[in-house]
Amino acid sequence: MTLLGPATRLTVIVGESDQAHHRPLYTEIVHRAHAANLGGASVFRGVEGFGKSSRIHTSRLLSLSEDLPVAIVIVSSEDRIRAFLPEIEELVTGGIVMLEQVEVVKYAGRPGPDRTGEP
Repeated sequence: MTLLGPATRLTVIVGESDQAHHRPLYTEIVHRAHAANLGGASVFRGVEGFGKSSRIHTSRLLSLSEDLPVAIVIVSSEDRIRAFLPEIEELVTGGIVMLEQVEVVKYAGRPGPDRTGEP
């Protein structure tokens, strides 16, 4: 997939312990995004945060949390992201889902055994 210029970023923030189909929710979302041929997805683990419940979750040693925030960031064309939203609606029961218009200035893979480096 070539992805340069205008695009849409879908960011989903959920709890690290959230599950879907007996695996982490973030894993399920990334695998579904891959199956939907979206441009790319990454998962980022937060070290501290709070959401609608106003309960602070932190990774500090004296205040261990079992439910740190996790952000799943997916970038693709707007039409592909919007077509993917029903899957997000099905999976996400708590957290926040955000859409932003972005501009992709470079989109290239890393060369390797199974990669050509082509976008």
